[in-house]
Amino acid sequence: MVRQRSNKKKGGGRESDASRDSNETNGQPTPTSSAMNSRRGSRAKSRGKSTPLGIKIIAGLGFVVASLVMVWLYWQQTLANMVNTPLDVPRVIASDEGSIQQDPDRFWGTYRPGVYFGMKTKSPQSLVTGLMWFTQFSKERPLPIRHTCEQGDHLPRYGWLMHNGKDFGSQEIVDKNFTLTTEFVKRPGGKNGGDWTARFTGKPNKKSSNQTLVSLMFYAALDGQGVLEPTLRENRIIEIHGETEELGHFIIKFPRSASTKQSHYLRTYSPGLHMLKDTVARNLRMFPYGANRQFLLGLEGEDIRYKQYFPDEEPNFLVQQVTVSLPFEIEVMFESSSFRKRKVGLNGKELTKELDKHKVDFEKKFESKFGLTKKGFTANQIRVAKAAMSNLLGGIGYFYGKSIVKSQYNSDPVQYWASPLLTAVPSRSFFPRGFLWDEGFHNLLISKWDQELSEEIIGHWLDLMNAEGWIPREQILGSEARVKVPNEFVVQRNENANPPTLFLPIQSLLRDTKSKRNKLFMDYLRHIYPRLQVWYNWFNTTQTGPVNWSYRWRGRDPTINNELNPKTLTSGLDDYPRASHPSDQERHIDLRCWMTLASGVMSEIAQAIGEPFADYQTMYEKLSDNKLLGELHWSERGKMFSDYGNHTQNVALQHPAPPPMPKPQPGKRPVRPPKLPMVRVLTSKSGPSYKFVDTFGYMSLFPFVLEILEPDSPYLGQILSDLNNAKLLWTKYGLRSLSKSDPLYMKYNTEHDPPYWRGAIWINMNYLTVRALHHYANVEGPYKKVALLRYTELRQNLIKNIVLQYEKTGYIWENYNDITGKGQGSHPFTGWSSLLLLMMAENY
Repeated sequence: MVRQRSNKKKGGGRESDASRDSNETNGQPTPTSSAMNSRRGSRAKSRGKSTPLGIKIIAGLGFVVASLVMVWLYWQQTLANMVNTPLDVPRVIASDEGSIQQDPDRFWGTYRPGVYFGMKTKSPQSLVTGLMWFTQFSKERPLPIRHTCEQGDHLPRYGWLMHNGKDFGSQEIVDKNFTLTTEFVKRPGGKNGGDWTARFTGKPNKKSSNQTLVSLMFYAALDGQGVLEPTLRENRIIEIHGETEELGHFIIKFPRSASTKQSHYLRTYSPGLHMLKDTVARNLRMFPYGANRQFLLGLEGEDIRYKQYFPDEEPNFLVQQVTVSLPFEIEVMFESSSFRKRKVGLNGKELTKELDKHKVDFEKKFESKFGLTKKGFTANQIRVAKAAMSNLLGGIGYFYGKSIVKSQYNSDPVQYWASPLLTAVPSRSFFPRGFLWDEGFHNLLISKWDQELSEEIIGHWLDLMNAEGWIPREQILGSEARVKVPNEFVVQRNENANPPTLFLPIQSLLRDTKSKRNKLFMDYLRHIYPRLQVWYNWFNTTQTGPVNWSYRWRGRDPTINNELNPKTLTSGLDDYPRASHPSDQERHIDLRCWMTLASGVMSEIAQAIGEPFADYQTMYEKLSDNKLLGELHWSERGKMFSDYGNHTQNVALQHPAPPPMPKPQPGKRPVRPPKLPMVRVLTSKSGPSYKFVDTFGYMSLFPFVLEILEPDSPYLGQILSDLNNAKLLWTKYGLRSLSKSDPLYMKYNTEHDPPYWRGAIWINMNYLTVRALHHYANVEGPYKKVALLRYTELRQNLIKNIVLQYEKTGYIWENYNDITGKGQGSHPFTGWSSLLLLMMAENY
């Protein structure tokens, strides 16, 4: 805008100069008549050659307009570039902070949550290792090669039973005929991240499985740079000698197993990590086995056919295949050549000793942190709790890549800058990537187990913030993550928010008195504070509502006609019913409550580190004012907290009337036209109107679950009264997401989209409810006793059902059926469903 005003002044200056020149010419003295005539002739000639004043004005105006257009285009380009410009504030995680030199103990890890077993480093171009397997003589086609975690593999059970998030883990994978145990231990040493060894043990599930032959394929692949060279003997890889910039020289050893029947290998090139399994499948051949003219599938060895398509590439993918009988035990050793004082290799008895030691240490730390034995839980209940947390920790991944983003100023999507991300994932099978609002819940538990790890994860997320203060809500970084995502969900739009749940674990850490006395934690808060300020301000400038102190999620589509209630994906609660007709006049209760939480935490942080806090405290006090909250969101008619918007319940999905049937041709049967896709229609002449959206469910609980209500608030009394009403949310398995009496309860949102947040029991919201009940049961007020009663009942119901379903199915689930309690949705889902452990420990 300043540049526009500047150009106008320049244009005005040119016009004044022209006028001044004209006036000076007209004011010249005329001493004699002859001289005057002479000058008139001269001036007449001059006029014939000079530009008329009107043309000069038009030209000047044209210049001004062109300048304004150029400034506008420049400004539009600046706005367009903002979406993929990093925030110019010091990073929380320095570019070398996760490197071998800065963090050698955490450099290697099981940072590939999307595969059943894999090891990699916290490096953009890491050496990647992993495991595939299949059963010989299988009649299934295509051949069921296990590699990436897939619900379609229909495994009875898999998951980490122990994982400390750092240097040890033990996982059990139950396949159809055998059970595979994967274990690993890291050992520090040298300057390149130390050693690690993985052990794979197979046992038959029943006596008839003893004849089963299993092919295990352990591989090493390069993701960008380095060299891999195999040492071969009798068609098998003895060792892999490799070198990368960060690891230096290393050796991967394959000690021979007594159970081995045949060995094969593959040396080839793969264009990407997402192509590894396909590359293996293309290189399997038939090899004779035994005296009965049987044939085994084995890798063909040296593959040079890839040169037809990638003539300039060297092999970057080595696979060692061993076909073994049950039972078996296979070990793979990674040794860093910089570890020169190694007294004994990490295999055999030494590995067993280290595994046993880490298991004992894990058990001790788990009990000291959560005290489940002291609380009287059974060994089986504790086993489920350990599995829940271990799967969360074992599901932490390190990703690197570029998001695809778009703003209203971009005609086409653009790439974000290349970014690293250390994050837990909601589900290793279905959502093996980072989600912003999930991550806040994940770190409520991670921070209780390993504060340093949690701080690093939160820092990585905050470093994804762009110059506007926006963080993309879904992180799809790298080819392994991208291949799992439908195209319509790849592009992230910068007007769309996600609940700022990272404030939850930060608040939890602040409430820990040990943290308040911890200088390192105070330094960490000072480091993240500038980014939190920008993020907070982004919400307060882009997600505000139509009236003061109100908020509104962006991203709802008012033009869509095939959804019963247009989704609000940005809220995290997807298809939870909102105002039936989206508009910019909506007020969203949940977002207002999230901003209340954020304001309070910002005030706490500022006070803790000695920064000005008055503005945040004022904002918090205004947003937590129960009277103002009631004015904006309490529906007296519905006796509930509600959204406000353009709404009617009189909507339904219907097939439009089909077109008239064409006249049948002589001798032919008439062809009935196909049904048209269902669309939403009004079922009443009275259309929507602006009102409170009286939909009782999780949304109605937000002022309660985020502990905004005063202990003596009548609103709290009403919520506690409604909470255990079986016609509303209460079940013997937990709280359902939407009242059973609501018109949209368990209704499909489109012809093909089943209900998601319309009745199912979700553990993240139940956890917040249990936590809030615990809070109100421990503060003075008229509802203290009833809060304690609800707390005891709800906590017990949730723990009992989650443990029962794990015992029945082998999994912790995305959500649970409100009628039967059965697990449903994606599995294993040990993201926020792992909050089971904090409820058991009563550690809020």
